Amino acid sequence: MVAPAPGAVPSAAEASGRAAAALRRALPALRSLAGVVAVTVTVLFLASVVTFALGALSDSNPAAAALGETATAEDIARLDHEFGLDRPLVEQYATWVGNAVTGDLGRSWFTTIPVADSIRTALPVDLSIAALALVLAILIGGGAGIGAALSNGGVVDRAVTLVCSLLGTLPPFVIGMALIVVFAVKLQLLPAGGYVPVQTDPLEWLRFAILPALALSLDVAASIARQLRTSLVGELRENYAVGAAMRGFGRRRVLFGHVLRNAAGPTLAVIGLAIPLIIGGAVMTEKLFGLPGVAQLSLQAAEKGDVPVVLGTLLVTAVVVVVASLVVNLLQVLLNPVARRGSGATGAAR
Repeated sequence: MVAPAPGAVPSAAEASGRAAAALRRALPALRSLAGVVAVTVTVLFLASVVTFALGALSDSNPAAAALGETATAEDIARLDHEFGLDRPLVEQYATWVGNAVTGDLGRSWFTTIPVADSIRTALPVDLSIAALALVLAILIGGGAGIGAALSNGGVVDRAVTLVCSLLGTLPPFVIGMALIVVFAVKLQLLPAGGYVPVQTDPLEWLRFAILPALALSLDVAASIARQLRTSLVGELRENYAVGAAMRGFGRRRVLFGHVLRNAAGPTLAVIGLAIPLIIGGAVMTEKLFGLPGVAQLSLQAAEKGDVPVVLGTLLVTAVVVVVASLVVNLLQVLLNPVARRGSGATGAAR
């Protein structure tokens, strides 16, 4: 076919052919994204079922708890009807999910405060701490992994491996206690607990947030460093990296210009797996640092038997974890040329 002259307007057939070719190239990526979204929706549905089942299986009687010991059987039956607890479980679940989709998570049995309002107050604490912890983990772990890969077998590599092995054995609350002793008690540089909203004073927020974020991030940073170091060392031995070095490119240019993107996929998988660990570690970390987050809200509600609050916090936590994992999976699809093409030909991806 004769190529159109420069500046010529392509015909409808040519434009249609180009669009079809672009669609064929994009189909593997679209299939990967559709699969990720389907898995996410399925996980959220199962999480809602399990969450509601936990509440349904509890022995708590909301009407008796709300009315007190002097309540009569008629009063309890009336309040059960008002709460909808006299309906079949399937109908209760459908109503609960339908309301939850619109943002209505019910009311506390004891305070009658909407659960969504309580979570809306507590959730920014967890999100800000978790976001800072994730940023610190990526910066610390990424820097350590790159340094270890460049040093491969040298002093820096061995030091990073040793420190990562040590951090991998310590849970966040142990690291948190050590950080409090060093930075709050001994050096008196940072507060041992409390919280200031980021919108009130960003610098004060950082002073209060840095220790709990570090406590949550160091274990994750160790995992990121180990995975990134392994991926980078492997990629530097591949033909395309060796060829670039033989053409005169420096080791750092090869690493940052060619290798790092290909090595990022497995590291993103580690980050995706670390997100539930960060959120799960927030339970002990919030207690240790006196943070008014969702974990403390859930623990206090569980101690009182306030099932609507417990259900709401569990569901919101599951949504946060799944959505964050979805974002990481989408980034993996976009960054990984193999995933974008749906091909197993690793060499072709490079």
